[in-house]
Amino acid sequence: MRIVIPFLSFLHSHGHREGARFHAHRGVTPYGKPPLDPSLRLNYGSASGLRRLGAFAEHRSRELTSLLPAQDNKGFFSHRWGDKERFLASASSSAPVLHGVAPLRAGRGISFFLRRLHSLTGIVPVGAFLFEHILISNSTAIGQNGPAAYARQVTFLGNLPLVFFLELFGIWLPIAYHGLYGFYIWYRGDANNVSYPWSGNWMYTLQRWTGGIAFIYIVWHVYTMRFLGTDLHLDPSASFGKVQHEVFQTPLFLFYVIGLIAASWHFAYGIWLFCAKWGVVVGDIAQKRLLILCLAFFFVLSGVGLASLASFRSLPQQPYQSGTVNDRNITQLR
Repeated sequence: MRIVIPFLSFLHSHGHREGARFHAHRGVTPYGKPPLDPSLRLNYGSASGLRRLGAFAEHRSRELTSLLPAQDNKGFFSHRWGDKERFLASASSSAPVLHGVAPLRAGRGISFFLRRLHSLTGIVPVGAFLFEHILISNSTAIGQNGPAAYARQVTFLGNLPLVFFLELFGIWLPIAYHGLYGFYIWYRGDANNVSYPWSGNWMYTLQRWTGGIAFIYIVWHVYTMRFLGTDLHLDPSASFGKVQHEVFQTPLFLFYVIGLIAASWHFAYGIWLFCAKWGVVVGDIAQKRLLILCLAFFFVLSGVGLASLASFRSLPQQPYQSGTVNDRNITQLR
């Protein structure tokens, strides 16, 4: 078998040339077309023509079962290696793929479960948290009555039953899992935007980068607002001023803007990925329409968030520590 398989490579080149001479002599080209000289044409329907073709086929079948001399056999491995690779790949279904890209395989076992859980946590509860935090809580900060309305919203959230466990299992752990496993997917992936600059590849890369920025932004915001300085559950009136204290600082304000836009995009486009991956929306037309809605949702989400940041910057600074009064305004801090 080790001799016969390379022998197929030899027939692929040497036999093709020899067969071409045979066909030209008999009146047929290698591709089944008559030669230019009408006198050499073969009558395919004649008995003599069929006998000649049968003799040629029998001659080739005997060659397939014969062995070559040692010098010819050795030559296969020196100058016909490229053809040998192609015949080996087609001769055995278990042979490894020597060229090209490995076939895609769906997630199996625990990997499938972890990826589905990662996709689900991006919508609920992490996405729901962003929706509430930006479109509901932060929107209350817009306008002249922003400080009082924002304090009432923080009071409502702080008085929810079992608020610690709601935060633990509804915010902190899901964000930690979604973010860390997202970094793992990013690490295992191989970006090929330069070789294949398709829109899907750029969207994949953008989703990875916005996810990383949003994770850092959310962790920073939750840590500083929830665990540093004044406990806003105990003193909700300091919530507006505590946010102001950060956004009044230009570097942190720019960080908030970038993080807000990244989180809005990651969530909006993540909705489209979730619906496509879970089979909620199927078909090219339906998915294109959903993508338009998700892009519109991104602009609404980021627009409301940026408007709330502008409100925090434009209003006079409120107290941000319990038991203190800080009457500095935005013009004094610039």
